[in-house]
Amino acid sequence: MSKAQSPGEAREQVVQALSRLLASSYTLYLKTHNYHWNVTGPMFTTLHTLFESEYTELALAVDEIAERIRALGHPAPGSYAEFSRLSQVAEAQGVPPALQMVSQLVEDQQLVADAARALRKAAGEAGDDASEDLAVRRIEVHEKNAWMLRSHLE
Repeated sequence: MSKAQSPGEAREQVVQALSRLLASSYTLYLKTHNYHWNVTGPMFTTLHTLFESEYTELALAVDEIAERIRALGHPAPGSYAEFSRLSQVAEAQGVPPALQMVSQLVEDQQLVADAARALRKAAGEAGDDASEDLAVRRIEVHEKNAWMLRSHLE
């Protein structure tokens, strides 16, 4: 915790970072699920399966993130309006071609990894080891997912 912050202020920073990570993760979940349903083209089976594995992992992740917010004594955001306000990931517009879907998801995975990095920083400053651990695990997942997706663009 920085010297300028009280323990309560530091915890609030962690909760805000967790909320942004939750919103970004949920928006990525929705976008990935949408693309799973709507992907077409020669890579259909590969991408359909990849998108499914990624949105399935995200479904579990959003629950863990929300439960961490609750463990810190705060309500978790849980509406599309709140998620839209907090998310770094933009909702999908229309149904882009398969490679554009992949390209968008690569960028979005990086945005969620960045949200996790912001959480790691806030949690480290607050001395919140559990939230910091969650952030590190999310960074690892999103960097790997970005790599898997990016490999389809090479």
